[in-house]
Amino acid sequence: MILAFVEALPNPVLVIGPEQSIGAFNAAARGLFPLLASGQRLLPLVVRSPDILDAVGRVMKGGAAETVDLYERVPVERLFKVHVAPFENTGQRNVLLSFDDLTDAKRTERMRVDFIANASHELRTPLASLLGFVETLQGAAKDDPNARERFLGIMRDQGKRMARLIDDLLSLSQIERQEHVRPQTQVDFADVIRQCIDALSPVAKEVNVRLQVDIPLKMPITGDRDELIRVVENLIENALKYGADDEGADTQIEIALNEKDGQARFSVRDHGAGIAPEHLPRLTERFYRVDAGKSRAKGGTGLGLALVKHIVARHRGVLRIWSEPGQGAEFSVEIPL
Repeated sequence: MILAFVEALPNPVLVIGPEQSIGAFNAAARGLFPLLASGQRLLPLVVRSPDILDAVGRVMKGGAAETVDLYERVPVERLFKVHVAPFENTGQRNVLLSFDDLTDAKRTERMRVDFIANASHELRTPLASLLGFVETLQGAAKDDPNARERFLGIMRDQGKRMARLIDDLLSLSQIERQEHVRPQTQVDFADVIRQCIDALSPVAKEVNVRLQVDIPLKMPITGDRDELIRVVENLIENALKYGADDEGADTQIEIALNEKDGQARFSVRDHGAGIAPEHLPRLTERFYRVDAGKSRAKGGTGLGLALVKHIVARHRGVLRIWSEPGQGAEFSVEIPL
């Protein structure tokens, strides 16, 4: 009876009998503690947490129910709230251990705190700059036309930076809200890429970058056209900003679209300085920048690749990043045809 009841529970559950023997457990507990599958029956050999073992001992000796934390660091970080409660079975005192997984909630809370801190930091700098110049124009530079012209130009740039940041934040929030809903409209991915190339060609010419384009006439996929434009624009703009030679020499960026294993594969390859290996796993994090100063100077908000990642996920696709220092970088997106 107890075994059937325990097996029906969704959370990992262990029933502990006298002498800390394991009387019953469910499939979820087997997944959490692999030693259970090999027939291990003594709690101290399965659960190595001293806090849990001490709580079980106190409750088994007549103590009231307790709640303790279990923090697992390997193979991945996980946090559980463990409920230790007594119950009687066939005249003997038993203890029920129930493990409530708080990992996702903790991770979400940490992301929220980090997001607020980062967003506040990103907005504070241009806002402080604007306020400083306003005060200067109201005071010492009030009657200086040259200073006024120069300061107004800087204020305009800082205002544009805040507008870009807010726009990206709103876009990211909207995409995350509907990330679980897959787009249903048919879109010509090749036409989307051509449209973006036409819009960015003047920018490429301005920074002495040649765009080598290899895309077919058509490549139909199921997707959201506006979001796909955002993906293509972000990846090409990143290559123009960070993949071009800083000394202004003529540089080539390769843009390609082809079919591979039932996927539409879009790639942007540059031959710039490349990205150090330690940065690659974090490139799609919000506000993460390899070179914060260079990114801000070029108008980056630190949200572009985060947007790309979530849009690609909504399209049930994959974002891949390859780079080696001195060898440039390639960003590719694969979306089902």
